[in-house]
Amino acid sequence: MKTHVKALVVGGGAVGCGIAYHLAKAGWDTMLVERDELTAGSTWHAAGLLPLFNMGYATGHIHDYSVKLYARLEEETGLNAGFTRCGNLRMAQTDARMDEYKLYSSTAETIGIEHEFLTPQQIKDRWPLVRTEDLKGALFHPTDGYINPADVTQAMAKGARMAGATLERKIQVNGYRWTGEEWIVTCERMVDRGGNLVGAGETFEIHAEHVVTATGNHAQRTARLLGIKIPAIPVEHQYIVTDRDPALAAFRAEGHPEHPVLRDADAKWYVREERGGWILGPYEDGAPARFPYEVPAGFRADLFPLDLERIEEEYMSFIHRIPSSEEVGLKDDFNGPICYTPDGNPLVGPAPGLRNMWLAEGFSFGITAAGGIGHYLTQMMTEGEAEIDMASLDPKRFGRWMTTEYAARKNEEAYANVFVLHHPDEEREACRPLRTAPAYDRQIAAGAQMGQVNGWERPNYYAPQGFSDHDSRSFRRGGWWQYARDEAQALRETAGLIDASAFAKHEVSGPGATQFLDWFTTNKLPKVGRINLTYALTETGTTRTEYTIVRLAEDRYYLISAGAWADYDSDYLRKMAEEMGGEFGAVDIHDVTNQWGVFALAGPNSRAILADLIRDAEPETALSNKRFPWLSMREIELMMAPVRAIRVAYTGELGWELHHPIEFGRYLWDLLIKAGEKHGLKLVGARAQNWLRQEKSYRAFGTELGRDATPLEAGLDRFVDLDKDFNGKAAMQDKGIRSLCVTLLIDGPDDADPWGREGLFANGERVGRLTSGGYSVGFGKQIGMGYVRPDLATPGTKLKVRMLGNLYDAEVAEDSPYDPTNARIRVDG
Repeated sequence: MKTHVKALVVGGGAVGCGIAYHLAKAGWDTMLVERDELTAGSTWHAAGLLPLFNMGYATGHIHDYSVKLYARLEEETGLNAGFTRCGNLRMAQTDARMDEYKLYSSTAETIGIEHEFLTPQQIKDRWPLVRTEDLKGALFHPTDGYINPADVTQAMAKGARMAGATLERKIQVNGYRWTGEEWIVTCERMVDRGGNLVGAGETFEIHAEHVVTATGNHAQRTARLLGIKIPAIPVEHQYIVTDRDPALAAFRAEGHPEHPVLRDADAKWYVREERGGWILGPYEDGAPARFPYEVPAGFRADLFPLDLERIEEEYMSFIHRIPSSEEVGLKDDFNGPICYTPDGNPLVGPAPGLRNMWLAEGFSFGITAAGGIGHYLTQMMTEGEAEIDMASLDPKRFGRWMTTEYAARKNEEAYANVFVLHHPDEEREACRPLRTAPAYDRQIAAGAQMGQVNGWERPNYYAPQGFSDHDSRSFRRGGWWQYARDEAQALRETAGLIDASAFAKHEVSGPGATQFLDWFTTNKLPKVGRINLTYALTETGTTRTEYTIVRLAEDRYYLISAGAWADYDSDYLRKMAEEMGGEFGAVDIHDVTNQWGVFALAGPNSRAILADLIRDAEPETALSNKRFPWLSMREIELMMAPVRAIRVAYTGELGWELHHPIEFGRYLWDLLIKAGEKHGLKLVGARAQNWLRQEKSYRAFGTELGRDATPLEAGLDRFVDLDKDFNGKAAMQDKGIRSLCVTLLIDGPDDADPWGREGLFANGERVGRLTSGGYSVGFGKQIGMGYVRPDLATPGTKLKVRMLGNLYDAEVAEDSPYDPTNARIRVDG
C-alpha cells in the first residue's frame, strides 16, 4: 500500500469518493481511506434524491453539476449509477410558496437549470393520483430525479481508480501531524490479514501533501484530532417505505411513466415511487441531534428506532395528498443520522488555522452534492480557486465562539427548516440572543427587530412595540418595509444612528507590518491618521476580502471588514503573513473585534450632534474639514467616552464611525440618543443601510465582492494601485474584464423589490444577474447592483430584470447615482 501521496481523502461515502474521483482526474496522486466499507455511513441509508432546487447560487451550481455528472458516469465507468430521471414536482399550497418558487426561478435561470411552472389542473392531468384542489401550483424540474446512493458512490470510486487513485477500506485515521511541508497521518488497520475485525490493529503512517476530510457523521472526532471546531453534528432523519399501492400499480400498468419525486413543501415531506409503493420522507419538528461529541465505536451501519408519533402529522398529510395511500401498509422504515450544520449548508474549503487541510463536512444532501463538491473543491485545491464563489460554504463562516450545544440546537433547527418558507428576510430564532453588545437592551426597548451576524445581535429595523418580525416576512414588501423606508429617509434628511459593532476588526503591527500590508492589499497604504479602502486578493486574482485600513502609527494599522466574516478574514491574514516567512520582518496580528464597539452616525445633522458632545480645546473647529477631513481618523472624547472616530459613512452622507472600547457602549449610546433629540436623530437598522449604500454604488463583500470576480471587474479601479506589486496582481490582470459591476434603477412592481438574485436581460437574452437589490428613497423606485457583459455596462443602457416571474424595465445608472460628486459627504461645517 502507498505511504506517500499528493492528496489523501479521509472518508469513503459519496462525498469522499466524489472528491477522490475529481482529484485523480485532475492528475493528482490520490488515495482514499475508509474506516469501514465504501458507503457505510449516511450514504447507505440515504433516499438518493437529487433536488436541483436550492436558493443559494453556489449550491445551485454544485447540485447542477452533480446531476449532469451522474447522467454520464455509466458511459465512462461501465457501472450503472442507478439514476432515474423522473423529474421533481415541488407543490405549493399558498401564494407565498409560489412567490418563493418565482424567486428561486430567477436563481435557476442564471445558473441554467431547466424548470417550468404548472397549474393545479396541469398537475392533475399528468398525475391523477395527486389531490390538487387545495394547491396553487407547482414548480417542475424535468431533469431531476433520484439515484441509488451505493451505485453512484461505487461508480465514482471506479472512476477514481481508473484515473489512478488508490482506495483502501478498513483503515481508521487516528491522528494528524503537520511537519511544515506535509501531513503525517497515523492510521490503524481495522481488519487482520484474513479480513477479520480486530480490536487494536496494525498502525502505520501515510505522508500526504494535502488532506481532505469527508468523514460525515464522524466530523466531531475529526475536529478533535485536528484541534479545531467543526459544527457538523448528525440529526435523525426517518423515512418509511409502504407496501404496494394498487392504484399506483394500475396507473403504471396503463403505460404511464413513473411519478416525479413529489414534494409538498408546505406539508414538509417528499414522496417517490418505490417498487409499486411509496417512500415518504418527512422533515418534522423535534428531530433530535445525535452524537454531539463522537459516534460510539459500536455504531456502524446502524439505525435508530422509528418514532412514528413524531411524524404523524406529515404522514396524514401524505395520505391527504395521495388518497390511494390510505389503505397501504408500511413495509420498511429507516431512521438514521444525517449530518447538518447551523445554516444547513456544508463546510467546504480550507480548515481554519491549518495548511493544506481541506474540509468537506456537514452534508445534509450529500448524494446531491457529492459530484459538484468534488469538482469545485478540486478546482480550489489544484487551481487556487473555484470558478464560482465558494465563500458561502467556507468552514470559517462560523466563528470560534461556537459551542457544541449551539451547533446541536441550530442543526436541529436547520433540519426542521428544510421545507419552511425561505424568505430572503428570514431570521431564524434558535439560540438567540447570544452575542450582544452593551446597548442591546436599549435597542430592544426602542423596538429593534434583530437579525444576527456571526452570532451578534444587530438591529435590522425598528418597529412599534408588539410588532412581529416573524409575521411580517414576505417575498414582496413585508410589514417591515415602511419602517425601513422611514429610517432611510430620515438619515438622508436629518440623522441616523446605526449599531455596527459586528464589524470584524484586526490590529496589524510590528516592523514588517507596512511592507506586509503593502504586498497583501491592492491600494496605497494611508498616511498616519488617514484611511483607505483596499482589497486582498486570492492567488487567482479575485477578491478575497475588503478592508478599510486605518493607519494608527508608522507600523500599526487597524483593519475593518465585514462582520459576518471575522474568522474568515483572521485566518487569511494570519496564513498569508506566515506564508511570507518573515520576508518583511515580524508582523503581529490581533483580532480585536470583541474589544471595540462601533456606532455609525450619519446624516446632514450628524456634525451638529457630535458638536454638542465633543470635548476639545477648540470645539468650534474640531469637526471641520480642516481639522477632521473626510477619510481621516482622530482620537476624540465625547463627554466621558474615548472614541476612535473615523470620518466615513457607508450610507453616503456626512458621517462618522465611532469606534469605542466596547464597555463604553451603553454610555455612548445613551449620550448620542440624548444629544440627537433636538436634531431629528432616528435609529436606523441594517436593511435601510443596505438600501442607502446601493444608492452610492458601494459594493458589499459577499454580494458584489467575492472570489469569482476581480476588483477591476467590480469597477473598483480607483482602489487598485497598478504601480506597485501586490499579491494576485498578475493573475488579476490576466483575467481581464469578463463582466462589470453596475448599479441599476428599476421600474418594478408596486409591491416588491429585487433581492439580489434576479436575472438581467437584453433583447430576450440573459446578460447578467443582480447581486443586491432594494428600494431607493432618493429616486423613489427599486434599485439593484449586479454584473453584466462589459458592452452593456454603459450608463443609460436599457435592460430588463425578472422579478416574480415578470420582466421589468431597468437602466444602468452612473456609478454612485445619489450625490455622484460626494458633495454631501465632504460638506464643511
